[in-house]
Amino acid sequence: MELKDGDDPLFGEDFDGICSSVVERHHNALPSVIVIGGGISGLAAALDVPNLGNASLSVLWLHGVCNENPLSPIIRRLGLTLYRTSGDDSILYDHDLESYALFDTNGHQVPQSMVVEVGVAFKKILEETDKVRNEQSNDISVKEAILIVLDRHPELRQEGLAYEVLQWYICRMEAWFAADADMISLKAWDQEKVLSGGHGLMVQGYDPVIKVLSRDIDIRLNHRVKKIVNGYKKVVVTVEDGGNFIADAAIVTVPLGILKANLIEFEPKLPEWKLSAISDLGVGNENKIALRFDHVFWPNVEFLGVVATTSYSCGYFLNLHKATGHPVLVYMAAGALSYDLEKLSDEAAANFVMLQLKRMFPDATEPVQYLVSRWGTDPNILGCYSYDAVGNSDDIYDRLRAPVGNLFFGGEAVSVDHQGSVHGAYSAGTMAAESCQRHLMQGLGSLERIPLAACREEIVETTIPLQISRL
Repeated sequence: MELKDGDDPLFGEDFDGICSSVVERHHNALPSVIVIGGGISGLAAALDVPNLGNASLSVLWLHGVCNENPLSPIIRRLGLTLYRTSGDDSILYDHDLESYALFDTNGHQVPQSMVVEVGVAFKKILEETDKVRNEQSNDISVKEAILIVLDRHPELRQEGLAYEVLQWYICRMEAWFAADADMISLKAWDQEKVLSGGHGLMVQGYDPVIKVLSRDIDIRLNHRVKKIVNGYKKVVVTVEDGGNFIADAAIVTVPLGILKANLIEFEPKLPEWKLSAISDLGVGNENKIALRFDHVFWPNVEFLGVVATTSYSCGYFLNLHKATGHPVLVYMAAGALSYDLEKLSDEAAANFVMLQLKRMFPDATEPVQYLVSRWGTDPNILGCYSYDAVGNSDDIYDRLRAPVGNLFFGGEAVSVDHQGSVHGAYSAGTMAAESCQRHLMQGLGSLERIPLAACREEIVETTIPLQISRL
């Protein structure tokens, strides 16, 4: 299963422990660092930390120079397959409207001409929200801005089936942020920097990448961290069974949801500027219900959608058969719907999805297997990835990633430009490790180190790196 959908279980059930560069120093003269959280960001940090003194790591090639996606060299080196799902100009969606089929709640297919026309109208609505943003002294939600635009421009309003298609577009927008439109910041919703090359599906998933990244790292599984003491020159990490790990510094890469829930005690308490950043940044929820069938009964399109009178009631399925050859459909649910589905049993959730599917295809067969994610309530995650909530300050990400004494912070939420993505989490882990290294080397009185970039093997590629989608 891919990491998060997009994104990644930075403190997942298989990695609910610590990655260590040197867990306890003892007779080793090198500084020691504990990386808390074994997801993609923690692995990236743990790979960079040993460069303090160990230049013989066999995995240095993993840090190849890349002008775009930092994971592209790894993916190419492993020969993994990417399936293109959208072009360069896709800001909100990781699938172009090139191969799809939409249906209403009665099972009638929506004319593609209507889908295109409403899409044009929705684009104009979003463009008009920029004017609303410039008029506001305080931040408001995207939903409120859309209502203002529709009030001013009656010609952009939709009725009947077209209105339901408009709600479906809003549903897809909410899926990008993993949050409802009334929670998304108007000020920041379109400020994300999207890499060139479009979006692509990792056909084999991220598992091969994780296996390679973690191959030569000392990972302690099932070590749930409960307390971190940030001393003058030492850090003491206490795990659930009462055991302690001592190091010169620690890099915290656990998900934002874990920090927001105060599941790790910090001593001394984190400063208010850090706590407010953790509290204010939104953490979304998007779940998947994967259904595997014994044969394909749906059209050969990339995704299927159901339109309805509210974005909450809309839905869409990703057709993995087109990309992988396996008879699998994946239902996507974000925001409030995602949380509501987590209240159901796996069987009940699968049945709910099958009701939608049978509205489109009355002769749909029952799945032979299903898999339900529960990012919002998983005690090691508590949400899928971050988003800009209404009222976030301009410096919120700077405060999130800023170190506190001997503590450094990684994870997708502190990524400079690519929050909510796997490659954002990876680069954030690398950045945290570099910051930690500079701190420790200053403590050793050595400031004339070769830059980290010079220690990495430069991989020259002739093709443009594809962006890894949240899908």
